[in-house]
Amino acid sequence: MTRTIFVTTALPYANGSFHIGHIMEYIQADIWVRAMRMSGHTVHFVGADDAHGAPIMLKAEKEGITPEELVRRIANERPIYLNGFHIKFDHWHCTHSPENEALSGDIYLALKKNNLISKRTIEQFYDPVKGMFLPDRYIKGECPKCHAKDQYGDSCEVCSAVYAPTELINPYSTLSNATPVLKTSEHFFFNLSDPRCVQFLHEWTQGSSKFGYKHLQNEVLGKTKEWLGESIENNNLNDWDISRDAPYFGIEIPGEPGKYFYVWLDAPVGYLASLKAYCDKKGIDFNALLDPEGDTEQIHFIGKDITYFHALFWPAMLKFSGRKTPDQLNAHGFITVSGEKMSKSRGTGISPLRYLELGMNPEWMRYYIAAKLNAKVEDVDFNPEDFIARVNADLIGKYINIASRAANFISRHFEGKLAYSGSTDEMLTEISTLVDSVSKDLEAREYSRAIRTLMAYADTVNQAFDQAAPWVLAKGISTASEDTKAQLQDICSRAIAGFKALSVVLSPVLPALAERIASELFGINRTFVWGDAMDLPQTIAPFKHLMQRVDATQVDALLEPPAPAVETPKPGGEEIAETIKIDDFAKIDLRIAKIVECNHVEGSDKLLQLTLDVGEGHYRNVFSGIKSMYKPEDLVGKLTVMVANLAPRKMKFGISEGMVLAASHADEKANPGIYVLEPFPGAQPGMRVR
Repeated sequence: MTRTIFVTTALPYANGSFHIGHIMEYIQADIWVRAMRMSGHTVHFVGADDAHGAPIMLKAEKEGITPEELVRRIANERPIYLNGFHIKFDHWHCTHSPENEALSGDIYLALKKNNLISKRTIEQFYDPVKGMFLPDRYIKGECPKCHAKDQYGDSCEVCSAVYAPTELINPYSTLSNATPVLKTSEHFFFNLSDPRCVQFLHEWTQGSSKFGYKHLQNEVLGKTKEWLGESIENNNLNDWDISRDAPYFGIEIPGEPGKYFYVWLDAPVGYLASLKAYCDKKGIDFNALLDPEGDTEQIHFIGKDITYFHALFWPAMLKFSGRKTPDQLNAHGFITVSGEKMSKSRGTGISPLRYLELGMNPEWMRYYIAAKLNAKVEDVDFNPEDFIARVNADLIGKYINIASRAANFISRHFEGKLAYSGSTDEMLTEISTLVDSVSKDLEAREYSRAIRTLMAYADTVNQAFDQAAPWVLAKGISTASEDTKAQLQDICSRAIAGFKALSVVLSPVLPALAERIASELFGINRTFVWGDAMDLPQTIAPFKHLMQRVDATQVDALLEPPAPAVETPKPGGEEIAETIKIDDFAKIDLRIAKIVECNHVEGSDKLLQLTLDVGEGHYRNVFSGIKSMYKPEDLVGKLTVMVANLAPRKMKFGISEGMVLAASHADEKANPGIYVLEPFPGAQPGMRVR
């Protein structure tokens, strides 16, 4: 059955260039779109820049330009990246557009008519120096739950607690460092806690589309169950503040001068706005295409960090504004480098622009990412040695190698003509099985499994070729019998047929290479479809070089860290604290502790769980944010210093019974590193530090 599918990726924020995480997501979606089109389905693949919000307004102000100029400048960069990595959107739009303004207003008014919009006077932090209400991300302070310092105004990166900015302890403005003051303002809320919304979300999150697949992956479903709570009556949802006060760069709320939609309301509407602009350009009926009762499938590819908005707010907004709800959310993890989170200052960042400037083949990256991706919400690790080995061994050593060897025999001895001796039924069955398996795995987003399957088939083709030893037959081919010539031609033809089948199933991953192979070697002047794999080739043009091996020096250059920033030295990057008396210091009980056990904390990017012996006759459990610098096995058996009389605190992952002392620079972005204190030899667990 032919399907019609509407596909989007998360909208990149238009205050900066694409990073490798964007490229990974777009490659994932692009592969899926290409695979679905090979099956004959109609796919509308659109994207857009997320162009509103305080960060863009403030950055433009800092640069002395308008927000519109900043957005245009960023937008002008996009084709370099998208074309460079062969990512083919049908249309790329912007949320700062007439389509988005109209659709956002329509959705808001429909929700308002449905009694799901309310007004409330709230207290909100205001920067008296900057003269503006502060967005959550421009307020920092101490987490009200776990008391971690320097946490943002909406959520804690240490314990994952979600809270209101007014709950922060000792808050400050990141714009001016001023202490914000509370001022009242009338705000607009989407009543997500309304029983109608809660009931719908319980059903939708756990449901499946009419096309037969689940709306959410199991990992995302597990999180939504936490957010939704046990039942409609006993739920954890709060109403959603959807308005912001001027000055703000965004879409003004209809009928409410000086009030603007919070960027997270109009950003996902940008999916629809981009599709609307595309439909208008192509003469497609937008409303008919997204009829809630129609057959169009709506698929979103997103990162795991924005599942809350896409799994709760977005479907509820669409449902109660009378619009089509998503059929599937496909969340993916982050991309790491050699097991570490990306950090430019530590030299663990990958710049996609730098990758292209170095002349590195974009299809190396497409293949490597595909070989790592699956349908789960898992991080993808870029390991430079693995990248080199996998591309060179798989693509060059296995795949390209088939054609480079077999095609030369066909061109030299048979004028490019292929011929098959005996039955080809078994070969066609193998190819049919390959196509069926790979096409299904790509549709299911099990890319790594698809890559394993097709590379196993490449091994089979190579082994058959090697066992047949055509180079032996070719030595005396000019005087050989017709049977020997036919045998040589058959061996090479079957290898070429296998190569063509591999080229077909790899074409969603390596679209530019597949297009070259189709045109230059087999005379097919269109993109491959799955059925092309079963069409055994009868001729092949002389083989041309198809792909270069990865050069390790290119990868070294790609990962080379930037030069360190020069700054005026300060002790630790910050001023010495206010003077205290000896009595103040005596209140802190510092003890020598031995690290008996150390483990990763599941679900946390920062924490390690330490089991400490402080000489008390029992062990203490402490969570410490030192994961970026230490492996658990490197800490076991070490001595350190801990605050022994700190009140236990309940964290998301358990109770923490103290604090391990560690040193770090004030500016951890420019000077990364957390260093656990280690006493000199001779200290014993339980000794007090005086």
